[in-house]
Amino acid sequence: MIIAILVFVIVFYGYYKKIDVYSTFIDGSKEAFNVILTMFPSLLAMMFAINIILNSNFINYFSNFFKLIFDIPFEVIPMIILRPISSSSSLSILDSIFKSYGPDSKIGLLASVIQGSTDTTFYIISLYFGSIGIKKIGNTLKVCLLADIIGISASIIIVKLLF
Repeated sequence: MIIAILVFVIVFYGYYKKIDVYSTFIDGSKEAFNVILTMFPSLLAMMFAINIILNSNFINYFSNFFKLIFDIPFEVIPMIILRPISSSSSLSILDSIFKSYGPDSKIGLLASVIQGSTDTTFYIISLYFGSIGIKKIGNTLKVCLLADIIGISASIIIVKLLF
């Protein structure tokens, strides 16, 4: 209902200002198509990389190594690994944690806090930087991954202290 009202208000405002709303919409659609064409290679590369990581059992090997070093639940480790890469993958892992342990369990709380305190770094960089043609992402990637590590570490500490 809100979207329909918003569209009506925009069309009415355009009519009031004597703007050809339809032609303006078509011009905007043409611009959006060009933006999609520039973003597509970056998105395709990202989807390809995610599928390789998911289908190669890399997550299982890395999770076992990660479990030996840090004292966190094994079920959360794949989400930690995939969160900077893919939001949908980490959300599906979060959903499976909720189904297995419940959202109010310690593992569910830890997974929720990690999900909320990190971001899809590689996706964002590949999408936004790729769409405007920036090739040098080294420092941005380092800072973003550092922010993810800080978010994950803070999540682990806060959940251990409070719950």
